[in-house]
Amino acid sequence: MFKALARFWRYLTAWVTGKVEQLEDPEVLLDQARREMQQTLARNRERAIQAITQKNMLQAEVEKLERTVRDLERKAELALQQGKRDLALQIVREKKAQEGALETMRASLQQANETVESIKLAIRRQEEEVRVKTAQALAMKARWKQAQIQTAINKALEGISVENIESSWASAEQRIQRAEAEASARQEMAAQSLQGRIAALQDAQIDYEAEAELAKIEQRLGMRPATDSVAAPAATTPVDDSDALRELEELERKLQAAQGESNAQSSG
Repeated sequence: MFKALARFWRYLTAWVTGKVEQLEDPEVLLDQARREMQQTLARNRERAIQAITQKNMLQAEVEKLERTVRDLERKAELALQQGKRDLALQIVREKKAQEGALETMRASLQQANETVESIKLAIRRQEEEVRVKTAQALAMKARWKQAQIQTAINKALEGISVENIESSWASAEQRIQRAEAEASARQEMAAQSLQGRIAALQDAQIDYEAEAELAKIEQRLGMRPATDSVAAPAATTPVDDSDALRELEELERKLQAAQGESNAQSSG
């Protein structure tokens, strides 16, 4: 009855303070159950101590009566030896009364011993139950924690959209492909530009001059007949580098001037 009232009071307090969910938390419930088991065990131990104390006191009374009976028997023998039969008879009567009380107390002591042994056995069983329940509580807490972690992970996974990931992935890939294609196009245009063609002509002229120089060395070493000569490339003619460079600089100035006018119009 007291436990039921205590639980009701805790629930009412939690409801008033808005902590009902905390009160129903498995960890809170397990801790409360463990505390109640330990409190019950402590009370039962105290009762067992009181029972053992009463048994010990009864044992002491039995031993005291046994000594009294033995003492009365010696006194009766002494009275008979002295010829005091009436005194001896009175002593024997007292001895019989004490023996009757002794038998009653021995029966009570026997019952007390059995009760104490039963209480000790109950206490040992309750202690074992508390140990088992405590281990079970730890295991249940671990299961509760694991369930909470799994639930949190599942909620986190539910918030992840695979479609959004695939869309972002495809968009990134398309942007990379477009950038690669644009870089390739710019490289191709650069190869076809006037500056690129001029560079190609210059490379051909350098190759021609190098070949002629090599032929002269071979003639000097006797490795080529003197009549042989290196023919210039059929598709190319000697180019005046200074004229080409001047023309290129003129084109660059015109482009820069046109770009400046376009910028001025845009800012205006």
